[in-house]
Amino acid sequence: MQFWMTLVLAVQLLSALAMIGLVLVQHGKGADMGASFGSGASGSLFGASGSANFLSRSTAVCATVFFVCTLALAYAGGANRGAASGASVLDRPTAPAVAASAPAPTAGSIPGTAPGAIPAVPPAPAATQTTPATTAPAASGGAIPSK
Repeated sequence: MQFWMTLVLAVQLLSALAMIGLVLVQHGKGADMGASFGSGASGSLFGASGSANFLSRSTAVCATVFFVCTLALAYAGGANRGAASGASVLDRPTAPAVAASAPAPTAGSIPGTAPGAIPAVPPAPAATQTTPATTAPAASGGAIPSK
């Protein structure tokens, strides 16, 4: 079964890439009007009107192959999941809530606090600024140093 799933997935990916390439190669509807006035678009590989039928039909074939592969993968994936549980998705119980591994600390469990007291937050350490001996001291009062 895994071999067939891999094969269908590979065909799906190849058809998707081919469909992307075919869509990018096609001309828009406005390109035909430019070709009638001699813009040079009529000198394409398939001729003035031959590319529209070939490319549009090839794109339709690739889209059909892509959708068939998508439906096959969805059916095969759903069949595997349904066979394992034997019930509908709606009949399955919900996942249990994850229990906390450790209870939240209370004021009485933190060392140095009394029960019922709010623990004090230690102040953040002051940032120490080290200046090399070769630099000049900073100007005081926010003044701009003169040149």
